[in-house]
Amino acid sequence: MSESYARGETTPALLEETIGAALARTVAERGDREALVEVASGRRWTWRELDAEVDRTARALLAIGIAAGDRVGIWSPNCAEWTIIQLATARVGAVLVTINPAYRSHEFAYAVNQSGLRLLFAASRFKTSDYAAIVASTAAECPGLERTVLLDTDDLEELRGEGDARADELARAVAERAATLRPEDPINIQYTSGTTGRPKGATLSHRNILNNGFFTTELINLTAEDRLCIPVPFYHCFGMVMANLGCVTHGATMVIPGPAFDPVTTLEAVASERCTALYGVPTMFIAMQNHPDFASHDLSSLRTGVMAGSVCPIEVMKRCVEEMHMAEVAIAYGMTETSPVSCQTRVDDDLERRTATIGRVHPHVEVKIVDPVTGETLPRGEAGEFCTRGYSVMLGYHEDPEKTAEAIDADGWMHTGDLAVMREDGYCVVVGRIKDMVIRGGENIYPREVEDFLYTHPDVEDVQVVGVPDEKYGEELCAWIRVRPGRPPLDAAAVKAFCDGRLAHYKVPRYVLVVDEFPMTVTGKVRKVEMRERSTAELGLG
Repeated sequence: MSESYARGETTPALLEETIGAALARTVAERGDREALVEVASGRRWTWRELDAEVDRTARALLAIGIAAGDRVGIWSPNCAEWTIIQLATARVGAVLVTINPAYRSHEFAYAVNQSGLRLLFAASRFKTSDYAAIVASTAAECPGLERTVLLDTDDLEELRGEGDARADELARAVAERAATLRPEDPINIQYTSGTTGRPKGATLSHRNILNNGFFTTELINLTAEDRLCIPVPFYHCFGMVMANLGCVTHGATMVIPGPAFDPVTTLEAVASERCTALYGVPTMFIAMQNHPDFASHDLSSLRTGVMAGSVCPIEVMKRCVEEMHMAEVAIAYGMTETSPVSCQTRVDDDLERRTATIGRVHPHVEVKIVDPVTGETLPRGEAGEFCTRGYSVMLGYHEDPEKTAEAIDADGWMHTGDLAVMREDGYCVVVGRIKDMVIRGGENIYPREVEDFLYTHPDVEDVQVVGVPDEKYGEELCAWIRVRPGRPPLDAAAVKAFCDGRLAHYKVPRYVLVVDEFPMTVTGKVRKVEMRERSTAELGLG
């Protein structure tokens, strides 16, 4: 049997340029084509107009003394200014620190201080978050933060005015700065979701994220003719890399349906803007497909897109292809530390590969499955830790060499902590997290396998399985189930009856909790740590 190792294609070649150079190339080639649309405000920019906004913002950054390598933060839901600031900081070599919009004061202050932020761009407020108040209340804790620019006030125009006052001089300075930047320079710090422990700042280079955005969209055949609807958050790689930089490298149009995901707003944006591509995590597609008004939206313009964050249930994928016209939709797998994508399905893959696997190795990347204890590469078909190596692996965790060394070994392999199997055809299947594996009476159980089976129950809309403490077996399974609208609630007896004779007895959940929603990170990842804690408390398992 062959080894669980694969290397991606080597054509087309890697882009050996900065983000600023890539933008300049697209502006030169596609200047009059539409680059960016913010649906909520009706604002639109061609590539040439967008470039002018980026330049004006870049001049302002130099006017206030932002040097290459200085950290500039952004703390905001999706908006056009987010994209402009992303490109402007890249043009002058400032490291953009993307701050999770769900953070509160403690997490915010940690990110500001750990990254060494000098300048922050922020929304004043959004939903239940009063960002301006949090910035004010943490000022004493964050002495290094010199200035905050609120995006929805006059602050941004005032900042740009400082650049306008010396426009000619600063335009030359921006060009000179851009000429000194290298593809391998750090350009982005992203704090990992922090499902466990303190968030770590993954430091990514131009080369990391520009190429990952390029190849993710190259594999869905994105071109300058395409219009991509982006309801996923910009603060995360899905939005700012796979979407924004994917569009920049191909000259495709970025369409922002709203500040945060909403099923109706997204469907309306696809229909009104005639989008050809759509991104989302499976829960977003489930929310759109199950909305009462789903059928009233004309989605016939759609062709492709990317689904990531977790595996797609087969019924959801069928509806993506048949009812949403996304015949070329891809599944992508990755993590912030790898820019993010390491594996992706291809446009001509069948339904089985798009629902049972995370795809195969990405171009210019290597992947392998190893024994988590010995580090030996396993035969195909055996479960072990998914590791990846190549241009996409981060520079390291910001100012944390110890954690970096734990994640990236001496040979440059990123150890993901995911348990996966590489099939004989080279396609990979994630079976869980090493830390999520449940050991019941000596039997290793991968919750994903149980979840995939329970998805086949006609009344189950979504399901997550976690381990909970048990005196006799060490651990038992608890299934959190979201029931389809209009269906009766399920209990442990009904689930046991469904599993009887079809699933090994030790894999049958002992406990069932029917819930309206799962605890999630803002990127759409389920917080299983929190689910375990809540299950243990609710069931009185101590």
